[in-house]
Amino acid sequence: MPSESLPRYRASMSARNDRDPWPDAWLSEDPLPEDPLPIAAEWLAEAFADGRQPSPHAVALACVDAAGDPTVRMVLVQRIEPSPGAVVFFTNRASRKGVELAGRPRAAAVFHFGPLSRQVRISGPVTETSGAESAAYFATRPIDSQIGAWASQQSEPLESRAALLAEMQRLAAQYGADLANPAPDPALPRPPHWGGYRLHAERVELWHSRPGRVHDRAEWTRRLTPAGGDPGPWTVQRLQP
Repeated sequence: MPSESLPRYRASMSARNDRDPWPDAWLSEDPLPEDPLPIAAEWLAEAFADGRQPSPHAVALACVDAAGDPTVRMVLVQRIEPSPGAVVFFTNRASRKGVELAGRPRAAAVFHFGPLSRQVRISGPVTETSGAESAAYFATRPIDSQIGAWASQQSEPLESRAALLAEMQRLAAQYGADLANPAPDPALPRPPHWGGYRLHAERVELWHSRPGRVHDRAEWTRRLTPAGGDPGPWTVQRLQP
């Protein structure tokens, strides 16, 4: 991770005061940071710490279906990995988005941190997380989410909500789970259709609102190598607002 990106960003943040509604002045200055991902991760952490936005880790995730039509939905990101640079999320791989990602493993995601006047766009290829990584995260989820992952055939037609809740109760009884207790059950197995994805950052845009809608936008791009090799260096340019 280039050493200059976060120090410059943090210096800019520490220099702001309460009268300044536009704290990200560094994004107006040249040269721009070499690596956007440490800053994207910092922005996500600051959105959580700020507390005004519910679920700041919710992103709009877009991919394409077999006909080439775009599809989009909100998903919760588990984390941003600044190095080597990826967004990690977990879901039902048999769902509509899972089928689409299997057919064309590329996606785009956008974080919008409204109260902080910031936005992050990330796009690139997608790979599945390992079974061990998926199981480790599944073991930390609340018990109703664990049972729900077994009960829901995500994106398939549903007879009624009552039928889904009855299936959850049946599975809870089968696994000896107490749905009234939110604590996760580490012994509950992970459904074979449930797992994670890693969206590898090939293109990143950082956006910050400025007066008169003359916003600051900068885009970083790089070439990713196959089979998880080291990525190439970032190229950065400003974009018109």
